[in-house]
Amino acid sequence: MTKTLRLFDLAGAELDRRFSPYCWRIRLALAHKNLPVETIPWRFTEKEEISPSGQALVPVLVDGDQWIADSWTIANYLEDKYPNAPSLFGGPAGRSLSRHYSDIADGLVRAMFPFVVLDVLQHVAEKDRDYFRASREKRANAKLETVVSDRDKRLPDFRASLAALRFTLKSQPFLGGDQPLYADYAVFGPFQWARCVSPYALLEKDDPVRHWRDRLLDCFDGLGRQTPAYDA
Repeated sequence: MTKTLRLFDLAGAELDRRFSPYCWRIRLALAHKNLPVETIPWRFTEKEEISPSGQALVPVLVDGDQWIADSWTIANYLEDKYPNAPSLFGGPAGRSLSRHYSDIADGLVRAMFPFVVLDVLQHVAEKDRDYFRASREKRANAKLETVVSDRDKRLPDFRASLAALRFTLKSQPFLGGDQPLYADYAVFGPFQWARCVSPYALLEKDDPVRHWRDRLLDCFDGLGRQTPAYDA
């Protein structure tokens, strides 16, 4: 019988509001490989709980006595450790392409940050709020209220930046083709993050990127919908 893995998964004030873009990559990757997992709600200030991983960020996967951190490292571990389960990458070349899409997804997190960061603050656990504000204001070198103050003005440029992604998704349902692969899960993560924490509509309703996001929400028995979120 397949053992159950454990995944430390960022939670908000509500335990079932799971909003890390990086944790969502791995939750979908585990579902893709049909691997049972226990998700453990984790908050920003609970660094000690994941200290065996050697760092202080989630996702952290625990497989027996192994602690694996970093979403890309975890994805590679799952692919190599469980080769008989469905492939996340579709082959060696697909692994390299998936790394590229992971980097694109990291850029999307940075691009979405000034749109949703103040909304994130409203959803983090009370004990995390001082830490979250201080760390993110240090990152932005500005008050969070200032960071988001001109988001309406910047929205057209953000939407325009999705043109290449949009063109691809006009002609095929997923980045992986007819079925999603890890590249889809990586890029989905930032959009799921924004959806879970903010009512601000980054995507227009008729955007092919939004339709793709919604198809991924329906995958694996609607896994992505099993968390509080906004229909933005």
